[in-house]
Amino acid sequence: MKLLHMDSSVLGPHSVSRQVSAAIVDRLRQAMPSLDIVYRDLTQSPLAHLSGSHLAAAQGRPAPAELGPDLAASKAALDEFLAAEIAVIGAPMYNFTIPSQLKAWIDRVLVAGKTFSYGANGPQGLAGAKRVIFAISRGGYYGAGTPAASLEHLESYLRGVFGFMGIHHPEFISADGIQVGPEHREKSLASALQAATALRAA
Repeated sequence: MKLLHMDSSVLGPHSVSRQVSAAIVDRLRQAMPSLDIVYRDLTQSPLAHLSGSHLAAAQGRPAPAELGPDLAASKAALDEFLAAEIAVIGAPMYNFTIPSQLKAWIDRVLVAGKTFSYGANGPQGLAGAKRVIFAISRGGYYGAGTPAASLEHLESYLRGVFGFMGIHHPEFISADGIQVGPEHREKSLASALQAATALRAA
């Protein structure tokens, strides 16, 4: 079984989402020692944002030679995702939504004919057989009924995008309020790490 582990925080070892995503992968590795794990750090090896040339090439137009490495990187990212039965994705909230590095990756895997298709009844997801687990972190509190609830575009966006690809039951382990104060941060991180250790194995 293949597992794709990705992180998108720019904070390196200081990142809460990285700590939680690593704990999730450790839990699954212990439960399934034969896991084949591929790791992608979207900040250390970022994908370029889409360009007009890239979209033209995707529509079948001749690609300029200088676009070759970009197209190869795009194919590699898509192939990794398609090959994985499990994906564990670390996703912190930046300015109320996902990091731009994660958005660039999503733009490379949200591909018609690969992860979704259009039919007579509208779009249909093609990646529904995957298990996807998100380790998310947010500086404040954005739950229903909170003053900032209308600004929550991290979990809601990820649910929408991955649901479009057919993944309708993603799992979320969340660390919230990490910028409220040191005590909030430690308590939230500890709770998220505990949830990671209690995660179902399969």
